Amino acid sequence: MPVRDALATLPRALTSLRVQTHPNWELVAVDDGSTDGSAEWLVRAARDDSRVRVLRRGPEGIVAALNAGIEFASGEFIARFDADDECLPNRLASQWRFLEGHPEVGAAGTLVEFGGNEGAQAGYAAYVAWLNSVVEPEVIAWSRFIESPFAHPSLMVRTSVFREHGVYREGPFPEDYELWLRWLERGVCLAKVPEVLLRWHDLPMRLSRRDPRYSPDAFFQMKAPYLARWLRRHVAPERRCVLWGAGRKTRRRAEWLEAEGITISAYVDIDPNKQGSRRDGRVVMSPEAVVPLREAVFLIGYVGNRGARDLQRAFLVGNGWREGTDFLFAA
Repeated sequence: MPVRDALATLPRALTSLRVQTHPNWELVAVDDGSTDGSAEWLVRAARDDSRVRVLRRGPEGIVAALNAGIEFASGEFIARFDADDECLPNRLASQWRFLEGHPEVGAAGTLVEFGGNEGAQAGYAAYVAWLNSVVEPEVIAWSRFIESPFAHPSLMVRTSVFREHGVYREGPFPEDYELWLRWLERGVCLAKVPEVLLRWHDLPMRLSRRDPRYSPDAFFQMKAPYLARWLRRHVAPERRCVLWGAGRKTRRRAEWLEAEGITISAYVDIDPNKQGSRRDGRVVMSPEAVVPLREAVFLIGYVGNRGARDLQRAFLVGNGWREGTDFLFAA
């Protein structure tokens, strides 16, 4: 658990650990240069509970704090947790049982409860709803280029996966998402326990809200090389890549893919005013026009409007296209 000035929420977080039905846990709390008394509070908590261990460090950032915690931890499994969230009582027991029963799975997340105001934070609430719909390993693998498929503090990882496939990397990108993409690329099986086991709070000062590493452009640029390598590995070279979506944002993402060596041959769009025209030298096709080209093209769905992805999937599957084989969604 990395900690930076979290005194207001630390008591709640630690209480949620102390009521776990699985009592055999160790909390490695890595204080990353707090100035609000968090470190001192943790030291007192460690005196009262030998399961709490505290690492005090200068302010080096979340990646350094996470990797220090991994190195310091002594367990067979490492569960991520944040100081502003809450574990539900069965969290550790359920994830431990799941990983013990599924030796092929390298890491398992959970479903999460949105700990915020759904009206005021509708976008985040929609993301949580999507997260909770992406559960099975195959669906996680297919969906990984849409959004980060895990709530970071919900994950439990076999320590051996960190040793064999690497820890967090520092860079101008979201450190957790990059790690999932890297592990999936290396063949690590990622799954979820189909239970709500974490209350995921969305506070105004959350790092993902204020750090440029978590901006939309940072996500898209970081994904592009991973998506490009996936396409080269899984799509026959004679199949042409087509993007669903001819708007400005989609065309910008096409530029990042092309910079990675992927040639985009055409766009697909439902707007009849765009169909038949050319955007950036590429023809814009109707969805109906692309259907008979299934064996000749591979389609990447880049439309991000809420509900549009479900409509695209229904249209393509209804016409005999297979997700992961003939088309893939990204964002």
